[in-house]
Amino acid sequence: MEYLGNLDLLKLHKTAFLCSQKCPADVVLKSYSWAKEQRSAGNCIVCGNHSQIEKDVFEILLRGNQPLIMVLPRGLKTLWNEEILKAIQSQRLLIISSFKEDVKRVTRATSEKCNEAILSLADKVVIGFANSDGQLEKTLMDKMYLLL
Repeated sequence: MEYLGNLDLLKLHKTAFLCSQKCPADVVLKSYSWAKEQRSAGNCIVCGNHSQIEKDVFEILLRGNQPLIMVLPRGLKTLWNEEILKAIQSQRLLIISSFKEDVKRVTRATSEKCNEAILSLADKVVIGFANSDGQLEKTLMDKMYLLL
């Protein structure tokens, strides 16, 4: 596992946020409101950054001061934007990847592995939306099956 940032964040109570790529408009608005509530409450959130809604939720959370963990569906990048670097320097962000740096393309397999990593890190899971025929629902069902 590759990482960048504050590993101590893994010791905190963590809530995962996952959402399918396609979701209804009301889910988008609810997800944004939820992210703002988590930001205000200072809760540590673990999220991916591959569906658009997950990217948006991450951006909302990044504007706060709460701890945040981002799990990538690819290898770690070498260049990060200023907001990311600032959050890392202030010890409130951890970026994790299960892939080597040379894995640069997001695939169905890397997305699935990323979602599984997010679920394994979380103490609590919030699903914005899971399409009934989508990869996220399959991962959730497989995870539920493993827990039985």
